[in-house]
Amino acid sequence: MVSYRNDSELFALIRRDLYTAVVGDIMDGLGLQHQFLPARIKPLRDDMVLVGRAMTVQESDIDCVPEGDPRLDQPFGVMFEALDGLQENEVYICSGSSDSYAVAGELMATRAAYLKAAGFAVNGFIRDTRGLLKTNMPVFSIGTYAQDQGVRGKVTAYRVPIMVGDVLVNPGDIVFGDVDGVLVIPQRQEKEIIQKAYEKVSGENAVANAIRAGMPTVEAFATFGIM
Repeated sequence: MVSYRNDSELFALIRRDLYTAVVGDIMDGLGLQHQFLPARIKPLRDDMVLVGRAMTVQESDIDCVPEGDPRLDQPFGVMFEALDGLQENEVYICSGSSDSYAVAGELMATRAAYLKAAGFAVNGFIRDTRGLLKTNMPVFSIGTYAQDQGVRGKVTAYRVPIMVGDVLVNPGDIVFGDVDGVLVIPQRQEKEIIQKAYEKVSGENAVANAIRAGMPTVEAFATFGIM
């Protein structure tokens, strides 16, 4: 059994031993077949690994916020409140905007780093790329684009369920990203998923060793049931 005492230990284990492909395979087998965020969401640098609990943020273009909504009078809506509310090991994960502006940048990452947050996973653009890289904060996005959110978008809510592509993300779910993508592990099933992922990694290591020793893939799959 995988053993850990708290989130910090759990996330360190995931970062060290697991990868998104194997966790995704396990969730497929459990009927959770829509857990990967859109494929366009990529790490700012290929070696970045993101693991933490979702602090969900709902974005909206200004023209989609109802007239008279008090959030229209607030710079960036409630983004500052969301950012300041980040806790240790949490991921700022947002969706809902169009692709016409950036939804995160260097100053946001600087604040998040101070709060010991885990990083960012945004279904939108980021900017201040050089500055972001200097923070060494794991940042996953659809790309870089300098156009500002200020006059174009607002954060309308946070710590609420959000949709990121086809994935329902609830506050507290585990967000796990590496060079192959970003997935969401539902909190209610995380122990089972993590345990099964560790078991599959162990099995894959045995298969790899057998193949290196010359075993044909047909025989390896018949023997281990893994490929």
